Amino acid sequence: MCQNDLPITYHTPVLLHESVDGLDVQPQGVYVDVTMGGGGHAREILRRLGKNGRLIAFDQDDEAAKNVPGDPRFTFVRGNFRYLSNFLRYHQVEAVDGLLADLGVSSRHFDDPARGFSFRFDGTLDMRMNRDATVSAADILNDYTVERLSELFYRYGELRNARAIATAVDSFRQERKIQQTGDLLTVLEPFTRKDREKKILAQAFQALRIEVNGEMEALTEMLEQALTWLRPGGRMCVISYHSLEDRLVKHFFRSGNFEGKQMKDFYGNVVTPFRLVNRKVIVPTEEEQRLNPRARSAKLRVAEKI
Repeated sequence: MCQNDLPITYHTPVLLHESVDGLDVQPQGVYVDVTMGGGGHAREILRRLGKNGRLIAFDQDDEAAKNVPGDPRFTFVRGNFRYLSNFLRYHQVEAVDGLLADLGVSSRHFDDPARGFSFRFDGTLDMRMNRDATVSAADILNDYTVERLSELFYRYGELRNARAIATAVDSFRQERKIQQTGDLLTVLEPFTRKDREKKILAQAFQALRIEVNGEMEALTEMLEQALTWLRPGGRMCVISYHSLEDRLVKHFFRSGNFEGKQMKDFYGNVVTPFRLVNRKVIVPTEEEQRLNPRARSAKLRVAEKI
């Protein structure tokens, strides 16, 4: 990659213009992309920044480092966005004018059998976004108790038969360790019907991925920190891909907390740290969904700090 060029992306950015438009990029502003990935959103933010603007981009995956542009306005942080405050202080940032998060797993990861994110390929059950992490999906399946497995399948996969699936995992691992994607598919086979097979498999794999990477905890920590770093009038744009993420973001944007509890002042006025820029969630157009089927479940919410 030419050091003077912006990165060549390895995926199609979802809701690219809608999300960057939502940031309302100011030429001299300071912006954060907490999920750089292939660099598509980062490239568009840089295109709109002036010569004195600044973009700090986060990604915990080592592959993202390959997409770092040789641009003096750009700073790359290889780290989890749950450590947002630590790294912004380290890089001497005082406040930010906008933050963007695209919470989806990149197509490159789904299409790489070695990463274990997809049930479409047989490969090692890894699912670590940060490959320096010590616990993989296989470790969880082999080491968690039935009760703990049942809880994660129910909470993060929203699977009604979570307990039965956890019991089936335990039965399988009594014979041999669960190591490959195919092993998990064998466990799940009795619980899939042809009309809902892909949905159930996706839910189970999602649950494991969330647990491996601590995704829900990281998201809540990042959102709370982002609020403190945003200047008044600064924007936050978050693209989510499943109901668990979207619910957290929706509640936080509307009420400033994750339970959705509306706080009121002495006069009964709702007290919230944000103004909703889009009261109705933004979804990809039919054309974008046709060109990029993986965008179908994406939901964008935009809020401005009061």
